[in-house]
Amino acid sequence: MNLAKHARLAAVALLAIGAVAGCAKDDTSTTTEGGVKLIKSGALVTCTHLPYAPFQSKDAAGKVVGFDVALIDLVAKKLSVTQEIVDTPFEGIKSGADLNSGKCDVAAAGMTITDERKQVLDFSDPYFDATQALNTLPGKEVKTLEELKGKRIGVQGGTTGDDYIKAQVKEKSLDLEVVAYKDLAALQQALATNQVAAAVGDLPVWNDYIKANPGKAVVTAGFDTGEQYGFAVKKGNAELLKAVNDAISASRTDGTYDKIYAEWIGEKPAA
Repeated sequence: MNLAKHARLAAVALLAIGAVAGCAKDDTSTTTEGGVKLIKSGALVTCTHLPYAPFQSKDAAGKVVGFDVALIDLVAKKLSVTQEIVDTPFEGIKSGADLNSGKCDVAAAGMTITDERKQVLDFSDPYFDATQALNTLPGKEVKTLEELKGKRIGVQGGTTGDDYIKAQVKEKSLDLEVVAYKDLAALQQALATNQVAAAVGDLPVWNDYIKANPGKAVVTAGFDTGEQYGFAVKKGNAELLKAVNDAISASRTDGTYDKIYAEWIGEKPAA
């Protein structure tokens, strides 16, 4: 082989090696002392969907705060890392896609535990009991779905509130048009601007909205659907799931949970 040809082959080989190296993704994952593997060194990355106050929303300074945020901070503290929050569409959270793709370690999005979601997510122990609420504009109150005959009712698409109302319409043959909105803010705006006659969603979320926007809406009825919220991790991530459950359990024992509940939700119901 002549020297010129050898040099050309060597250069090609070096370019190939460089290309492979350039395509390789840096592995920033880490394993904590407790054996919990996280996708990013020094951080517990949380997927959520904003806004969903009082569970997660941005404060005046743009920082994400809320009930869920405060509880996951306890998990991060237990793991000696800092919580890092990623705002992402709810569909990717509930489907397990975000956890499976490595976008985040844990999902905390005011998410109801359901049998369907259990097929693609591993849920923590329940951390919140939820109730659905029927909401209207002040002066246009109705107490039942039947009173909305021939009208439009709004829900947040892909949520258990959406599922509940559609099931009620089908079961009772109600003359209602169910309109699904992409997020809570869009649903609340739809009610405020008379695009829908009523809206259904999680009670604490609507209570928070009404508190922040006096005179914009009123809760007229509640639907006790037996829902409970849970945090979620990727299927099979037993170590992280245990850390989440242990942190929440400890907070209930030492009184921290009650303090966080009082700050973000209000007075804790009697056990």
